[in-house]
Amino acid sequence: MKQEAETATGGPPTLWDRTRQLASREILETALRLFTEQGYDETTIAQIAREAGVSQRTLFRYFPAKEDLLGGNQDSFGQVLTTTITAQPAEASAWEALRAGIAAVQGLHGTREKALERFRLLHNTASLRAGWLEKRLRFQEDLLPLIKARLDTAASHADMRARAVIATAFACLDAASMTWVDNHGEGEIMDLFDECFGELRDRPPH
Repeated sequence: MKQEAETATGGPPTLWDRTRQLASREILETALRLFTEQGYDETTIAQIAREAGVSQRTLFRYFPAKEDLLGGNQDSFGQVLTTTITAQPAEASAWEALRAGIAAVQGLHGTREKALERFRLLHNTASLRAGWLEKRLRFQEDLLPLIKARLDTAASHADMRARAVIATAFACLDAASMTWVDNHGEGEIMDLFDECFGELRDRPPH
């Protein structure tokens, strides 16, 4: 997961900021290693805290929920999505804006190896998958007004069309990431994402 180079105020990181970033990174790397070695459900918060050298209370200050330990606070993903989509030029289509947001989120994973481990855990762990789907539905509702504003659609159908576009984008992300995992991380997720959308656009199902 990428760390912010600057603080929320825009200034350079302080010693306290850097210490927090190092601690956060150590916790994440420890959690990912344990999840990979012994399974997500089999790994306890207590074990992660102990091996990372922090108290459980400290761990929860950085990561409020266990699923956040897979790669950072999931709410930050939603923030990156909405911020990136909002920042797209007015002439960008709904699909182009969504693609930009999803590509920005992929950048949060850091290295290819860590991204592959996280996606493998996500797709192969039922509890993680269920949690991700629940949060994704919330993300989709948050994105609704942003995407609807980019569609030239009659008011009575705007919500429906916007929901369909957003759901299609996330379905393509699912298909792309699952294929990427099956191929052991070969290629680029966003290339697979584009290929998936192209398949839907050029050859719709009959």
